[in-house]
Amino acid sequence: MTFLAKVTLMVSIPFIAACSANIDDYSEVKPELDLSEFFNGHLEAYGIVQDFKGKVSRRFTADILGQWNGDKGVLDEQFIFADGEIQHRCWNLNKSGKNYTGTAGDVVGEAKGKVAGNALNWSYVLSVPVEGKYWDISLNDWMYLVDENNLINRAKMSKFGLEVGQITLYIRKVSSQAHRPLTKGCNIEGGH
Repeated sequence: MTFLAKVTLMVSIPFIAACSANIDDYSEVKPELDLSEFFNGHLEAYGIVQDFKGKVSRRFTADILGQWNGDKGVLDEQFIFADGEIQHRCWNLNKSGKNYTGTAGDVVGEAKGKVAGNALNWSYVLSVPVEGKYWDISLNDWMYLVDENNLINRAKMSKFGLEVGQITLYIRKVSSQAHRPLTKGCNIEGGH
């Protein structure tokens, strides 16, 4: 890379970052996303994980059960990967106006996000097992409600500020009714 190209790249990075999407850009977009409405009942999801080069490294499906009691909710997620691995995550969620917080057993600290229009942007750190060790991976997660029963989720994963991969997930609401009991230890009052 020439000196001029390097300087141009260095100068343009702040402008590119400044032009990235802001959650408030979606404030007028319909239909409006309310996590306590969409993530309530039986949902199913289909997704891929891509590495930093864009190559698909994993494929998965997920069975999700959401339940809410006022401004407190739980998402009971069961992931089945194409290689046969099964993972479980129990999110405990809190809603305060347009803001949401969440915790889960493999989330470091607390996830924080905001809804505007049909979109949610939230960030959190996930503890991911990699070759016998655990890496703390930062996720910048965007959800977009397509219609009342369909949502697209895109997440960028980074470590030390460098993008290490992406997750793309399609989530479909099957029914507002529970299709199974919550997994033991996964409940609205707490517990992961």
